[in-house]
Order: sequence, then C-alpha cells, then structure tokens
Amino acid sequence: MPQTDPPPVSASPAGEDTLHDVLIIGGGLVGASLAIALDRLGLDVGLVEAAAPGALPAVFDERNLSFAEATVNALTALGVMQKLRAPTGAIRRIHVSRNGDFGRTVLDAATYGRDEFGRVVIARDFGEALEARLAELIRVRRYRPVRFVGLVDTGADTRGVRVAMRQGAEGAVEVERVLRTRLLVAADGTRSGVRAALGIDADEHDYQQTLFVTRLRCERAPDGTAYERFGRDGPTALLPRGDRSYGLVHGVANDDAQAVAALDDTGFLARVQQAFGWRAGRFLGCGPRSAYPVTRVLAQALTAPRAVLVGNAAQTIHPVGAQGFNLGLRDALTLAELIEAGCSQNGNDRTGFDCGVPALLAHYAERRREDRERTVAFSDGLARFTANESSLLRPLRSLGLFAADRLPAAQAFLVGAAMGYRGDVPALCRGDAPAEGVA
Repeated sequence: MPQTDPPPVSASPAGEDTLHDVLIIGGGLVGASLAIALDRLGLDVGLVEAAAPGALPAVFDERNLSFAEATVNALTALGVMQKLRAPTGAIRRIHVSRNGDFGRTVLDAATYGRDEFGRVVIARDFGEALEARLAELIRVRRYRPVRFVGLVDTGADTRGVRVAMRQGAEGAVEVERVLRTRLLVAADGTRSGVRAALGIDADEHDYQQTLFVTRLRCERAPDGTAYERFGRDGPTALLPRGDRSYGLVHGVANDDAQAVAALDDTGFLARVQQAFGWRAGRFLGCGPRSAYPVTRVLAQALTAPRAVLVGNAAQTIHPVGAQGFNLGLRDALTLAELIEAGCSQNGNDRTGFDCGVPALLAHYAERRREDRERTVAFSDGLARFTANESSLLRPLRSLGLFAADRLPAAQAFLVGAAMGYRGDVPALCRGDAPAEGVA
C-alpha cells in the first residue's frame, strides 16, 4: 500500500519526536528524485514538502526541461520516465550559433553511435510523474504541507529540524514540531532556508538577463534538432517537444523585460523571430509566457555537520546549455549511491548505518567537485563569452564555433557535457545499475 501522510501532531521534546535516517527538505525536482532513489535502500526517509497533497510545487510549470541521456537512464531506472503521460521530444542534433558572428557548430548523435542525446520533457508532466512514483513508495514518510522553520540542537548524533504544519479547519492553525535526522538534505532551491540556517554562505552573480519561456508553434515541425542561438542579451533556444511544438527560451536584458512582457503575441513572435532567424521557418503562435530572472548562486560549501546540499540549494547556474537539473540530479544520485555503499559495508544492516558520518559527507563533496566545477565554469563562461559585444571577441567566437564543428576533441567535450557524462558519474546515470524493485 502507498505510504499515507502522517497526521499533524504538536511539537514535543526532541527525544520524543520522529527520528529519520535521512530527512529531505524540499519536494521539487531533485528532492523528490532523491527520495525515490533512497526508498529502495530500506532506510527511514522523511520528505518535507511545502505543497499540499494534490498540488504540485511551483517549479513544475510549463518550462521545458532538457534531460541528458544520463538523466534519462537514471530516471528510467527509478521508474519515473515510465510515468510520463505527455510525449517527450528526442534531441538528435544540437545546432549552436550566434547572432552577428560567423560559423556554427552542429552535433549529431548518429555520429557517436547514438539515436539521441537526450529528451525534452515538460516540467508539469515531470512533476506529475514524480508524484505518481512517490505515491508507490512504501518507506518514505511525506510531511505536507509543511514549512521549514529552522534548526535546533539535539546533540552530535542527530540534526533537529523545526517545521510548521497547518491544522484545524482549512489549516487555520499552524503548529510547530521538531523532527530529528541523522542526515539533513537541503533540496529547497536557490533561496535555501536550510542553507542559511546551516550558516553556509553563497556567492551570487546577476547576469542582468530575464528568460521568457513558452511553447512555440513553427512553420516547420521539430525534426529532433535543438537550437541555441546566442545574442548580446542571452540565448534564444528552441527545444523539440513531443507535441510537434518547440519549447522556447528567449533571453532579454533586465531593462527590457517589462516592455517585452507587455508585448502581444504578434509583437513577441516578431521579436523572437528577429533574434533567432528562419531555421525553423516562420513562427506562427505561442502559448502563455513566463519570465525568470537569471542569477548564479553558488554555495561556498556542500556540507555541514550532518547536513548536505543538493540541486539548486548547492548551485543555481545559468540555464544556457540546459545543465541545471541534470547537475542537480547527479548530486542526488551520488549521495544515494554513497549511502547505499555505506549500507553494504555495514553488512546490509540498514538499522545500524549512520548516513550522516563525516567520512560519507567528505566523500560526497569530493565526488561532486569535478562535475560541479566544470559544469559551473562551462555554463558561466558560455553565458558571459557569448553575451559580450566586444569587437575583439567576435573573431574568437567565430573561430571557436568553427573549431567545435570540425575538431573531434572539441566535439567530444561538448557531446560528453550534452549527454551528462562529466566527472564521477553515478552508476544509475551510466545505465549499468538498474534500481531494485522497479518494474
């Protein structure tokens, strides 16, 4: 039977409260995926979610998510891809160019013996698939709707977490309680309250860009090509969806964002057409638009005593190259893999394994270092380099596009990044370690 939500209870002394092996704060893309990955290990896992039952977190909107092959492998092993109801779009080619520069780079999956580099998935559909998979779990205890309040001292062996939940008719009364855990996981997004409570500072950079996201209907139906067209105000990307439309991401300068938001569909399509060009034919129509300012936020540490950061709580990066969720999922799966290895070394005695020991957290930080540093450097460098209008950089960019299109070593680097194989990749991402108990 699926695990039901716990009844709301009042706060009680720390020693009398629920003790979890792992407590995840945040039920979004990465937090929910981590809960699914941990469920099969036989541990006591808690998932604190702000959204009420029957509602999806705000992150599951009409955005288009680009899943690298490594991500598709992992989510298939976890039984999530099978729950998707809307058709997904295959990315078979990647076409990169810049407005005003010569040259372009085209990556073709067939050149590397692959049918595709990855899949385009609608965020809302992915959220519903995660929810369907979470409903099947038998060990994860879900707290929802529950708000993270702060931390309390419960001794060296556990973390004490203050949470607030709604009680009474229509949730009129908010009641606090304390949960204890051997390992606290912050998966609560860019403005992570857990990260702040842990005293971990973050470095920020505002790109002064706003990204408009929508569904785009074009004269030519998608053929498996994902386009990334750069300009001084950011990228204009077209992702091949599974419904014969494209997912559009259009970057504008923050100073222009209000005026662009005020455009009617005709004016917006004309602006995007001018920025992108005619490779997909005439733009015929678009769906509702959403806008998101772009800021890079990097936590200065990935761990604290009995605590770890994953996903956007650890790093929120520029979406150029569609690396963000793929990187965050590798955070979660690396952590799950290390916990599984620790359980195995403990003779598979899950009840005796401490998930929050310093050695495990140190190993996690070390394993994530290369992937994180290289992915952050790639996305940040690409965003800055392609937006710089200096006349001195134009020939360099054109030369770079030409080299990436012709040199095998340069293409191999880009292909590895596009498919999610960078650094110490978790086994589930490689597709060689299917999850237990997944049909």
